[in-house]
Amino acid sequence: MTDYDTLLAGFRPVDVPAIPSAELSGRLDTLRHAMRAGGLDAVWLDATSSLTYYTGLALHASERLHGALVGADGSLTYVTPNFERPKLETMIRIPGAIAVWEEDEDPFALISARVSGRIGLDPGMSFGFANRLMAANLSVTSAGPLIAAQRRIKSATELAILQTAMDASHAVQKAVHTGLRPGITTGEVAAFVTAAHQALGLRHVFVAVQFGEATAYPHGVPYEQSLKDGDMVLVDLGGNLHGYHSDITRSYVFGTPTDRQRHLWDCEYRAQMAGFAAARPGVACADVDAAARGSLVADGFGPGYAVPGLPHRTGHGLGLDLHEEPWIVAGDTTPLAPGMCFSIEPMLCVYGECGVRLEDIAYMTEEGPRWFCAPSASLDRPFE
Repeated sequence: MTDYDTLLAGFRPVDVPAIPSAELSGRLDTLRHAMRAGGLDAVWLDATSSLTYYTGLALHASERLHGALVGADGSLTYVTPNFERPKLETMIRIPGAIAVWEEDEDPFALISARVSGRIGLDPGMSFGFANRLMAANLSVTSAGPLIAAQRRIKSATELAILQTAMDASHAVQKAVHTGLRPGITTGEVAAFVTAAHQALGLRHVFVAVQFGEATAYPHGVPYEQSLKDGDMVLVDLGGNLHGYHSDITRSYVFGTPTDRQRHLWDCEYRAQMAGFAAARPGVACADVDAAARGSLVADGFGPGYAVPGLPHRTGHGLGLDLHEEPWIVAGDTTPLAPGMCFSIEPMLCVYGECGVRLEDIAYMTEEGPRWFCAPSASLDRPFE
């Protein structure tokens, strides 16, 4: 058995280029084309991941308005509190004007004065900010559909970053499995995952470690557990590389599995593979959810969201946000298209006993879906 300090010493930072400025500019051009087609004069990008997507800026959302106004006419104006301007100037990658406001001034009036027609709002913007813009005598609508349609389709550069991040997190998952020992706590495993992501050059984002009966709950339990022989183990983790997220879950048994554990794991595996088989270009996201859920129903679980069974959607999109469009869930009629990235994770929950979640991220190609990382081959071979 290998200790976590030894495993950690073997990690080296990954290396992949960030999104180039030329690609950011191209994204803005595409957005402006969609704005003109939709009759929008401007789009407000708040301090959200959409601001990062179009400009490369990563700003912290706060009570102060801070972001960028994109004009359909080709203009770009960064709006910032005046005391933040010096820092902002060092961060700007796409040239644009800078409009500042003082603490006793109204930044929403500043935006209103620069927009003569309809303005589309960042879907990640807070209601409080949106409400104040709506009160500033502007014709307001959501820019969500325009932004989501663009962000759903990943470029080759984005896919390369995601692949590198996923490979790194897969290595962390494999190391967790290698280093498990009787008596280790969920907190100790979580601390290793955090350190391992950082050693690989990723910003650690999250980790959920669950042992035994606690694995039955999709978002874990509020208490620490210690590992014992025969426990189901569930580890869900993710990091961030150049703004893009990784996300991967593995479930397996520490020690010798029971026949019941094998059965539950195999049912989960069949559901995940059914979702993958259903995912094809042009197929609705809802159909992938239906295929995975149908597999579980055929094995005697559910139906619908009933437990024992799958109590949540089958998956979610992945990119600059850990959870983003498209949604692999009933009712989402978005057709899958090349460049889309999404999880397939139809978790099987048996409250009071255990749970199994196999979460892997797929990306769509012209020929069909591909995994970023190889899924588990079997309960006994979770990393082959």
